Amino acid sequence: MRRIRSYTFFLFILLIFSWGCKKKNRIDEEYYRYLSDPNLPPAYGGEFVTASIGDASVLLPVLATDSASFDIISLVYNTLIRYDKNLNFKGELAKKWKVSKDGMVITFYLHKNVRWHDGVPFTADDVIFTYKLITDPETPTPYASQFNVIDHIEKVDDYTIRVYYKEPFAPALNSWAGLYIVPKHLLYGKKVTDPSLKLKRHPIGTGPYKFVEWRPGDRIVLEVNRDYFDGRPYISKYVYRIIPDQATIFLELKAGGLDEAGLTPVQFVRQSNFERFRRNFNKYKYLGFGYTYLGYNLLNPLFRDRRVRQAISYAINKKEIIDGVLMGQGIIATGPYRPGTWYYNPDVKKYPYNPQMALKLLHEAGWYDHDGDGILDKNGKPFRFTIMTNQGNNQRKLTAEIIQKRLREIGIDVKIRIVEWSTFINEFIDKKKFDAVILGWGLDPDPDQYDIWASTKTGPNQFNFISYKNPEVDRILDEARHTFDIEKRKKLYYRFQEILAEDQPYTFLYIPYSLVAVHKRVRGIKPAPAGISYNFIRWYIPRPLQGKRLVE
Repeated sequence: MRRIRSYTFFLFILLIFSWGCKKKNRIDEEYYRYLSDPNLPPAYGGEFVTASIGDASVLLPVLATDSASFDIISLVYNTLIRYDKNLNFKGELAKKWKVSKDGMVITFYLHKNVRWHDGVPFTADDVIFTYKLITDPETPTPYASQFNVIDHIEKVDDYTIRVYYKEPFAPALNSWAGLYIVPKHLLYGKKVTDPSLKLKRHPIGTGPYKFVEWRPGDRIVLEVNRDYFDGRPYISKYVYRIIPDQATIFLELKAGGLDEAGLTPVQFVRQSNFERFRRNFNKYKYLGFGYTYLGYNLLNPLFRDRRVRQAISYAINKKEIIDGVLMGQGIIATGPYRPGTWYYNPDVKKYPYNPQMALKLLHEAGWYDHDGDGILDKNGKPFRFTIMTNQGNNQRKLTAEIIQKRLREIGIDVKIRIVEWSTFINEFIDKKKFDAVILGWGLDPDPDQYDIWASTKTGPNQFNFISYKNPEVDRILDEARHTFDIEKRKKLYYRFQEILAEDQPYTFLYIPYSLVAVHKRVRGIKPAPAGISYNFIRWYIPRPLQGKRLVE
């Protein structure tokens, strides 16, 4: 009797399991039928989940300097104008604008149907207030120089402003494309340096998405602005997860926890190159405007002699890094600009891998191995320093290890220190407590780099944190930003690149390709010179695929 009952029970469990498998198979078949259907129409709703290795630092635009913060800011706030898919200017809060023939006056005509997320109307007063805030000496921002060239702003009416410049300013439109407008009614009379200022952690903008919550170290959540003046975005919820490790991000992507992720080269080339991944995800590759560099603290006596910096550049095998770390997904950087742009100088001094030249320059600078321990020394001090970079970016860590190995071969002892992102920026970069760093810049299409290289930009919260100072560079960058003649501007930027190539305040390492995977349930992506995210508010998830992110 017991055997019969046991057998019956076994058959019952088997039937349930079989029924469950059949049901799951039907769900899978239906899901993949929808996933492979290119004709599903756009639909409102759905949740989009992406990830970052670093958390945001502050969500008030005038104070933010890191990419994680701006990932959120760009969805919550608006600028007057922005770049379109072909890197041409397009109106945002400004429906149109007019530049005077001499370039000294810009008139912006603002949209009239814009409201802040709390319902208060947006007007010209908000733009003028933002300008005054960013140029206030008490505002700790690196962006003031782009607006200190303005003489004054005239309010023509509630929806028209006229900007008068002290002299012609070539990057004027680019600067307005980078200035996110903040709400006067919430900031007037308050100090942005106040740690308790609510807008630092609870932003209220005019943008396509509204802030919901920020769980530090975990996630930032936004919801759609249904009344967005440029049309309601399709996707209703945006979740920005903080996952401080790229390998974990990739695992989450494959497991169905994310819709989008930046891929490392090995993930792009090898780990995603199988049928199951291709069935669920689209991959995108494009050369951006950013680059990765080894930057030297020029206040450190080790690096004050440019022959030493040149020697280190010769000692680093950049092709080895691109082949080994980037899996070929990048190109050698020779300066701060991307090849193919009108201001890129292809004829600057190059630093091909040449350890013999590196040693020659180091000897000229007085560095020899006097005691035979394999480490160069000078005045009794060994050539020893630490390269710092941020936690979670394995490319930078591996790059540091290759540099460490190559420098050891010529007698330079290098240690590597990996630091959590916010601590790295706040405690080491901003306070100049480092020897050398591996970091990257993501830049605008305009060539103006005054904020990064001018010697006037070396104070707290400034981008010239390596303390670079060259009077000719200061003059060139100042003159170039006040020159509208494109050929004259081109000559100035060509010379600027020549000086950087000689000075080597950075060892310019590589320009990586942007490598991104997006789940196929997300539609509306149209790759262009600007990349893929320029039209995010037009991305959508078809109705049958909302609430589902099935992967195998």
